[in-house]
Amino acid sequence: MSEVNIKKIDWLSVFILSILIALGLGNIFSSSQIYLLDSVFSFNPFTKQLFFAIISVFIFFFVQILSINFFLKYSSILYILSILSLIGLFVFGNEVNGALAWYKINGFSIQPSEFAKPITALALAKYLSDINSNIKTIKTQFYSFLIILIPITLIILQPDPGTIIIFLSFILVFYKIGLPSIYMNLFVGFIILFFATILLTPKNVILFIIASMIIFLFLNKKNKKVVKKTFIYGLIFSVFVFSVDFIFNNIFEERHRNRFNIVMGIKQDNQGIGYNTNQSRIAFASGGLTGEGFLKGSQTRGNFVPEQHTDYIFSTVGEEWGFLGASFIILLYTFLMLRITKRAELQRNLFSKIYSYSAVTIIFSHFFINIGMVIGLVPTIGIPLPFLSYGGSSLMAFVLLFSIYIKLDSERTSKW
Repeated sequence: MSEVNIKKIDWLSVFILSILIALGLGNIFSSSQIYLLDSVFSFNPFTKQLFFAIISVFIFFFVQILSINFFLKYSSILYILSILSLIGLFVFGNEVNGALAWYKINGFSIQPSEFAKPITALALAKYLSDINSNIKTIKTQFYSFLIILIPITLIILQPDPGTIIIFLSFILVFYKIGLPSIYMNLFVGFIILFFATILLTPKNVILFIIASMIIFLFLNKKNKKVVKKTFIYGLIFSVFVFSVDFIFNNIFEERHRNRFNIVMGIKQDNQGIGYNTNQSRIAFASGGLTGEGFLKGSQTRGNFVPEQHTDYIFSTVGEEWGFLGASFIILLYTFLMLRITKRAELQRNLFSKIYSYSAVTIIFSHFFINIGMVIGLVPTIGIPLPFLSYGGSSLMAFVLLFSIYIKLDSERTSKW
């Protein structure tokens, strides 16, 4: 245990977090009216989330009284325990929405993969800070990727594609601290080729890759390094293109494949698999500039948007608070993420710097994917909006993630 330095705590970030959680509670109350029945004090999504919000307050203050050395000393042990909790799902887990991702305890469900995110961030920060973040060596790259690939493998087996994407976003942290650009180029290239292959078929994409290589080689034929890289990229991308069908048809379930097809315009199904997204768009459209008002959203009151208090909570914001309310929420997130990034740059300690980068990366990934999902730009893959969406595991895990950042930031001038 350590003494809490109240003056050095980033209270502005804490204040923004508090606003987001409060707004989340308000929108969960609004979007879960069908569950409220006759009493607000019944056991419903709102009261459950309020209960977890109270627990989250204790999590925040408990983390603040911990010694910094606790995270340095026990991050590896916490990581091992996290991996064991993921493995335990295959024996004691409870299946929800097709994913074996939950433990059910006395009416409450706990999703260990949510807590694996901040714990993996700690493990990465510990490993990379111990070696002075020299991620340019093959050995360091191997162990860094291994730290995230172990939970990814276990989550693939559940399966939970949304959470897998969040873990893959750690590559942004690696890139920030010096990972060679080839990895980022491959990462971006794989994403583009994945969607292109689904839209255009593997044969057409391969022809495009070959044509691009020929043009590029002709323009740079005197540069041996560029020629070598072109062949390497071409080979890797070609192999990936031929693996897209396997990934799409075996890792993703049929409901996920259908959602990809709808987002890309391959299919139209506003009454079936695309119903959620279509109703979410209608909710946004009905909100207009200023919204219909708290508890007055027609889509929300009619329960037309399934899972609106969870993954589609932002549609409630759009309908009841309009464009201005939705913009306000986006500005809060943007300011919070920029503030964490800026303060991470000021960190002299590598452990704290890398963890802070990881924290903002996780928040950004959830924020970007969830809002893109709600407005129909990203397939529905079950990614909650941090601090707003209903879900005890999500809320507590995000508060834990944020609390550790606050603790490390408050000790920024220390020489530990």
